[in-house]
Amino acid sequence: MKLNFKALYHFTFLLALVISASSCAEKKTETTQAQASKEAEATPETDEKIILFFGNSLTAGYGIEQDLAFPGLIQDRLDSLGKEYKVINGGLSGETTAGGVSRLDWFLEDKPDIFVLELGGNDGLRGIAISETKKNLGIIIDKVQEKYPDTEIILAGMQIPPNMGPEYSTRFAEIYPEVAQEQNVTLIPFLLENVGGIKELNLPDGIHPTEEGHKIVSETVWTYLKEKV
Repeated sequence: MKLNFKALYHFTFLLALVISASSCAEKKTETTQAQASKEAEATPETDEKIILFFGNSLTAGYGIEQDLAFPGLIQDRLDSLGKEYKVINGGLSGETTAGGVSRLDWFLEDKPDIFVLELGGNDGLRGIAISETKKNLGIIIDKVQEKYPDTEIILAGMQIPPNMGPEYSTRFAEIYPEVAQEQNVTLIPFLLENVGGIKELNLPDGIHPTEEGHKIVSETVWTYLKEKV
């Protein structure tokens, strides 16, 4: 996979911001889970299928209204097509793959018919061992497959800036196709395709998409999701 280092280079300064954001991740976990629980309680039992987006601040819609983040836009598209699916946004700002492993069971109380995994970016920005990130992605997928063998799984690939060195960045990007092949799941090669590194499509921090950026991300995700709904 060829990385666009020039386009991604200005992401580097975000490292401190992401690490800082993770300090409040525990508090946000309670809020996220409470919101999801409230939604579940308010929704009567129907024939709706569930799509769970499980990720970090990109999924959560950092800096914009959650309904305008790409999972919310996917819900709007499904509704417009008359598809009976309920989208659950399981995004948490600052989340790492290790954090994802620890909180996954709570989200698997109900079966997701489609599980979209978007994690790893914060691992890369922190310089966490690539082998650890790959292992955790595999554990998450294994847990879903073991509990719900029929659940369709989509893995969203990620790239990082070369602040940890080009060798690390290149190897980081390679783990996503490797995990997808080893686990036999669908791969989105790069979640932020046509968004990452484009100033006008990102917030001032240089990495989180604007509302317009999320529209493009939703189109990218839909390309791989539409075959499964």
